[in-house]
Amino acid sequence: MTARGGLVALTAFSLVVVALTGCADRSAGDEPESPAPIVIGPENIAIVKDTLLMDGPSISGTLGAEREARVRAELGGSILDLLAEPGQTVAAGQVLAQIEPQTAREQAAFADALVRSLENDVRLQRRNLERDTRLADAGALSTRAVEADSLAVAQAEASLAEANARQVVARRALARASVRAPFAGVVSEERVSVGDVVQNGTELFTIVDPTSLRLEAQLPAQALAGLRVGTAVQFTVSGFGDQRLTGRVTRIYPSVDPTTRQVRILVTVPNPGQQLVVGLFAEGRVVTSERQALTVPKAAVDLRGVRPTVSQVENGRMVRTEVVLGLEDVVAELVEVVSGLAVGDTIVLGSSRGIAAGTPIRVQDPAERTLPSTTP
Repeated sequence: MTARGGLVALTAFSLVVVALTGCADRSAGDEPESPAPIVIGPENIAIVKDTLLMDGPSISGTLGAEREARVRAELGGSILDLLAEPGQTVAAGQVLAQIEPQTAREQAAFADALVRSLENDVRLQRRNLERDTRLADAGALSTRAVEADSLAVAQAEASLAEANARQVVARRALARASVRAPFAGVVSEERVSVGDVVQNGTELFTIVDPTSLRLEAQLPAQALAGLRVGTAVQFTVSGFGDQRLTGRVTRIYPSVDPTTRQVRILVTVPNPGQQLVVGLFAEGRVVTSERQALTVPKAAVDLRGVRPTVSQVENGRMVRTEVVLGLEDVVAELVEVVSGLAVGDTIVLGSSRGIAAGTPIRVQDPAERTLPSTTP
């Protein structure tokens, strides 16, 4: 090769190298940058948990007293004194009110006097019988006189027995002037005032036992299959937030309401701390079945496709995952995931579910919202 030919080849090689270098630089400059991850707030995510899942029909109703007594007057008269007030705790047999027992006192005094008089009459007739019996034995008196004395004794004893019975009734009526609590509880209502004149049967107080309340509710007839006496009932009560309480079905009424086709049940609610009060509204459900299972919020499941799916954050990207569902907890709004997820997986909720699969995702740290904003 001549010197001129070598120079031409060297020049051509240099141009090729320069051209390739320029292409490489342009390729590097044209490579698209990775998109910034979409930030999702913590309120739009949920974690798959292993929880106790429950199922059963919903119920609602108002708490009532398991034991309640309407204390009424058992004799007429004016109210002399009231010894209990609404909200006051009373013991069994404690005096709640005093009624002026004028008539009862007079009847008791009359009965006592009558008994004393008849007791004297019985003693007199018995002495007459004893004396006439001795005289008859001595032949100084006829047998007919003794028989008359015996009849007089029997009549006097019968009159005394009747007077004794009247005395017991009168004393009981006098004792009813003191109105007493039938059992230990709390006075919930007081319907009279001092000086009021009441009749036999007038309602004076309402006493409730706060240690045990009850909830009367209705269930659809098809829910009877899993219902038994003793079945647990979980519910919340107005004024107690999300605190869940547990009662037991104690009565299932034997007939269906012909209008609503519902069956009434009675639920006993323990109240040892006496925090619950009569009249609170309660809602919950009868727990006819329960089991430990992986659960996700029902709102996280997309049912529009052939198979249920959830939007899941995996390795920093949005992923669509098919799942197999099981038991649904209507009250807690949770659904069982039989397969497709594991404990601890991050599930997307709300409008964030619409983010395309493969999109980079970052879950916002709650602390970021509390950081003060800075201006340059």
